[in-house]
Amino acid sequence: MSKPTTGDFDKTTGWMDWYTGPAKPAFKLPAGAVDAHCHVFGPGAEFPYAPERKYTPCDASKAQLFALRDHLGFDKNVIVQATCHGADNSAMVDALKASNGKARGIATVKRSVTDAEIQALHDAGVRGVRFNFVKRLVDSTPRDELLEIATRIKKWNWQVVIYFEAVDLPELWDFFASLPTTLVVDHMGTPNIAKGVDSPEFDLFVKFMREHQNVWSKVTCPERLSVAGPAALDGEQKAYRDVVPFAKRIVELFPDRVIWGTDWPHPNLKKHMPDDGLLVDFIPHIAPTKELQQKLLVDNPMRLYWS
Repeated sequence: MSKPTTGDFDKTTGWMDWYTGPAKPAFKLPAGAVDAHCHVFGPGAEFPYAPERKYTPCDASKAQLFALRDHLGFDKNVIVQATCHGADNSAMVDALKASNGKARGIATVKRSVTDAEIQALHDAGVRGVRFNFVKRLVDSTPRDELLEIATRIKKWNWQVVIYFEAVDLPELWDFFASLPTTLVVDHMGTPNIAKGVDSPEFDLFVKFMREHQNVWSKVTCPERLSVAGPAALDGEQKAYRDVVPFAKRIVELFPDRVIWGTDWPHPNLKKHMPDDGLLVDFIPHIAPTKELQQKLLVDNPMRLYWS
């Protein structure tokens, strides 16, 4: 690991460099823990970024991801294709093939993808596709195309990962309910933390999970959601403390349908760049018992991605 940096804003790439030299977490992860949401970017000279991208990241290679995995104490990774690479999954697949079976992937595909291409992705370790509905990050894809893709991938028992913002759930509800696969929601549906854990918006997301048994949630990205930020409280390390009630509620209500990940290298952040060691120390605040930690970090992701 190189010298720590807090992530200076790079005017060339338009985003903050990821935090190098993260702290060693105080929380000891259970054996076999999975970082179930992370990315690789480039290197751009080898795996070019998509011309239609809405942001350009700094390079974040598979070697750097695997070094972080080992430093934090994880055993495996789930690598999610990000929008800056579009539907070219080459960088992600390259990382899967180099992982010695310790990584699975979530791809982005277009309607034109062939069964042979899906099979090749599956053989490499891909286990799902991601549909992004965050308007500032992607242009919308027709829903009939997304439904067609979801129907086709069901044959491989793949999942659909959905990324959206809480305010858009009412409009997306019926479409999500029509998808014929397991659904995994990024970042608890991106709630507005300032509105409080008992807000109608967050209640609606809880209702969505309660009414649809095929829906899972990633209790991830406090650094994106927090208003309070990473500051300590009364000398005790409670970083992103305002996100804790949201994630803790989802973990306790749906202990068999939650997973966790770092989101390294934290694409498109502009306020602060988190220390991944500090993010790991967030886990026992949202999953306070060993039983919940085992489900969140080991049993659930293994069932979802390796079974």
